[in-house]
Amino acid sequence: MAEPGKTNDVEEQEELFEHYHFEVDKGQQLLRIDKFLVNRIENISRTKIHDAATAGNILVNNKIVKPNYRVKPNDVISIVMTHPPREIELIPQDIPINIVYEDKDLVVVNKKPGMVVHPGYGNYTGTLVNALAYHFKNLPMFQVDDLRPGLVHRIDKNTSGLLVVAKNELAKNKLAKQFYDHSIQRKYIALVWGVPDAEGVIEGHIGRSLKNRKKMFVFPAGEYGKHAITHYKLIEKLGYVSLVECQLETGRTHQIRVHFQYIKHPLFNDDYYGGDQILKGTTFTKYKQFVQNCFTMLPRHALHAKSLGFIHPFNGKKMFFDSELPEDMTLVIEKWRNYIESRSNT
Repeated sequence: MAEPGKTNDVEEQEELFEHYHFEVDKGQQLLRIDKFLVNRIENISRTKIHDAATAGNILVNNKIVKPNYRVKPNDVISIVMTHPPREIELIPQDIPINIVYEDKDLVVVNKKPGMVVHPGYGNYTGTLVNALAYHFKNLPMFQVDDLRPGLVHRIDKNTSGLLVVAKNELAKNKLAKQFYDHSIQRKYIALVWGVPDAEGVIEGHIGRSLKNRKKMFVFPAGEYGKHAITHYKLIEKLGYVSLVECQLETGRTHQIRVHFQYIKHPLFNDDYYGGDQILKGTTFTKYKQFVQNCFTMLPRHALHAKSLGFIHPFNGKKMFFDSELPEDMTLVIEKWRNYIESRSNT
C-alpha cells in the first residue's frame, strides 16, 4: 500500500515532498518500474509515471531512476514532487499571532520563534498559515487548496521577526515582484561567534549541501547554487560573541546562517551550522557553564528579522516596519554584557 511520507526538513520551500513510498517484497520478480507503479497507485497512467521519472522524481534506494528501471526484491521506492499533494487540507486554527499592521490588501506579522511558517509533511498544523487561515477565513485566498496562501517570502522556524502576507491574489503578485526585483528592504539582527570586521559584504553561491540536503552550503561562483549577497555591520562586541546587523540583497534559504558560517562566524546556538558548540573563549569550567546557560535561555539560532520595508502594492506608499528583539535574544545579549563587564572589573 502507498502511504504519505515526509521530508527531512519541512521548513524549506525548495525541499522535495514524498508522495508515495513502497518497500518491494522479497519475492518480487524483475519488472519495469512504470508497470510496477501503475499497478499500485490508483488513477495514474504510465505516461504520468514516465513524466515523473523523466523529471527525476522517482527514487529507488535514494537514487534517481529512469522509467525502464527494473524493480528488484527489497528495493525502496519513493515518488517525490516539489509541492505537497493537493489532498492535504489547510486547517484553520485559532492560534495567537502578533499582527503589527493590517489593511484590505496585506498584513504584517511579527512571527514568534519556534513557529513554522507554512504546513508540510510533519507539520500539518500549528503553523503561521494555519493561524492566518483562521484569522482570514472569509477571504477567498484562504479558502482554496493552497498550503502557502498569501506568502511571498518566509523565515525559518526558529527565526523570529517580520513577515508581510498578501490578502488577495493581485497584492501577492505585486509584492512577489518586489522580492524578485530585490527592492524589498530587510534587516536582521544576529548574535554570532567571534568578532567579524566592522562591516562587510559576504558573497557566495548558496545551494543544498551535496552531503546533507537538510543543510545549505556556499559553493565557488558558477559551480552550483544561486548567487547570494549579505551586507553586514558590527553593532556591538561582546567578548567572544558579537551583535551584527544584516541586510539581505538576495533571499536564499538559510542565507545569513550559512554565509556567517562561511566566514567562520556562525550564529550563536545554530545547530545546523556549528554555532551550538563553544567556538570562542576560555577552557574554564565556569565559562563553559555560562555558555551552556545561554544556550538554554536561547534554545535556537540567534536571528531576528527586525525591519521590513516595501512599496504598498496599490497606493504606492513606502511602508516600513520595525520590531523589538524577542525576549530570549534580549536576555542572552544582556547576559553577555554582564559577563564582559564582570571580567573587566576583575
